[in-house]
Amino acid sequence: MHRVRTLNQISVRGLDQFARDKYELGSEISDPDAILVRSHKLTPEYVTPSLRAVGRAGAGVNNIPLDDFTRLGIVVFNTPGANANAVKELVMAGLLLSGRDILGGIDFVNGLSASADGEIGPRVEAEKKRFKGTELKGKTLGILGLGAIGSLVADMALHLDMNVLGFDPALSVDAAWRLSSRVKKMDNSQALFARSDIVTLHVPAIDATRGMINAESLRTFKPGATLLNFAREEIVNPADLADAVESGHIARYISDFPTPALLGKPGVIATPHLGASTQEAEENCAVMAADQLIDFLEHGNIRNSVNFPAIVLERSEGFRLGIANNNVPRILGSILSILADRNINVIDMLNKSRGDVAYNLIDIGARPGPNLLAEIAAIDGVINVREIVEAAAG
Repeated sequence: MHRVRTLNQISVRGLDQFARDKYELGSEISDPDAILVRSHKLTPEYVTPSLRAVGRAGAGVNNIPLDDFTRLGIVVFNTPGANANAVKELVMAGLLLSGRDILGGIDFVNGLSASADGEIGPRVEAEKKRFKGTELKGKTLGILGLGAIGSLVADMALHLDMNVLGFDPALSVDAAWRLSSRVKKMDNSQALFARSDIVTLHVPAIDATRGMINAESLRTFKPGATLLNFAREEIVNPADLADAVESGHIARYISDFPTPALLGKPGVIATPHLGASTQEAEENCAVMAADQLIDFLEHGNIRNSVNFPAIVLERSEGFRLGIANNNVPRILGSILSILADRNINVIDMLNKSRGDVAYNLIDIGARPGPNLLAEIAAIDGVINVREIVEAAAG
């Protein structure tokens, strides 16, 4: 049986992906083959001899020490796109709040005296002009980041009859195919900001994007523009944005990440990180993470890893080895030489690399014994090696 340690409250739908007669699940498993986690902060102390993978039921992996886990050959998966619709719908709410003083109107109505029923209608009619807003139709929305969420936001905005601009320096081929031809591509972020009435951020928090919304970039925004941030808190420099809001250069900032520098400022609306907080998103993330762990544990395939290369090899006859190694020359040759010396036939194989690490799937004609696995593990640069077998009923 494969052993999977679960941390946080994982959706039952995700847990149900694991056949209970083939997988042992629990929060107290001491030496798991894999960990399934949401927001729980992992540390190197969670690493045990058998641990080979971590499945994060969500997109962000800032709760996982990636460098440490990569060095130890532990594959970390996330679930890009599983919560995309939930975030898109919250962005839609942000767009509506950006042009209409809905919150001010609600506060006004809640402040009306219940004892003056006969006066409520006239008072509402007399005061509603205070909450007059603007429509989204015809406005220009600039989308920074055109991945799973950004492309959904683009489609939504087009259906609202908005003009949509987009920029993504790392646009993948798959994302480009998903994107409507009606989205006008900008050459850089400055051009996007300068032409947009509303800018919405949908990029990950990486070295290239941390603090990218700062005093310098904010100066390229249209005066009176609106900024939406339902991506990551670290993308925005809060002190610089506070100055831009106070000066009126940024009229509204709507974010899913409350920060002390912006709390209570006029024009700022913050929600408590609700982007993926829907039942459906939590279920989708858990199911996707579980399926990826199962495919890895039983077949060695890697899909949606944030630290190892994507690698999928259809199962053939024979026995499968999964080998993680440093991405340096001659390691694969050494592995194949060991197999040849033992007269073990290679039926099929696939090798992929990513940065400093590489991963190999090798189907061989004879069952590997512990001596063979130990000999491969002893090769300089090999991080770990395992025979990959489907989970057996307990």
